Amino acid sequence: MNKEDALKLLNSSRGEIDEIDEQIIELITRRTALAKEIGTAKKVLNKDIENTEREDYIQDKIKKIAKKNKINETSLLKIMDILMELNKSEQEKILGR
Repeated sequence: MNKEDALKLLNSSRGEIDEIDEQIIELITRRTALAKEIGTAKKVLNKDIENTEREDYIQDKIKKIAKKNKINETSLLKIMDILMELNKSEQEKILGR
């Protein structure tokens, strides 16, 4: 590969990453909207925001996905923790906490 090819590859890859970032943000938006719906249901059902059984299930699922895709498990779990905290925050707004 020469420098010109390397530059084309660099720019192409960055463009694709930009597109993926937009898709990730869209998915986070959808996930957050679902968290609001879950918060509404929890309010009616008088359930707590915290659900350690569900969180354990998600963490186990993420570990399996990380292993299968050879992605750093610790980093992927951190990302999911952030997403779960975002969702809890949205549920707290609905539940008035």
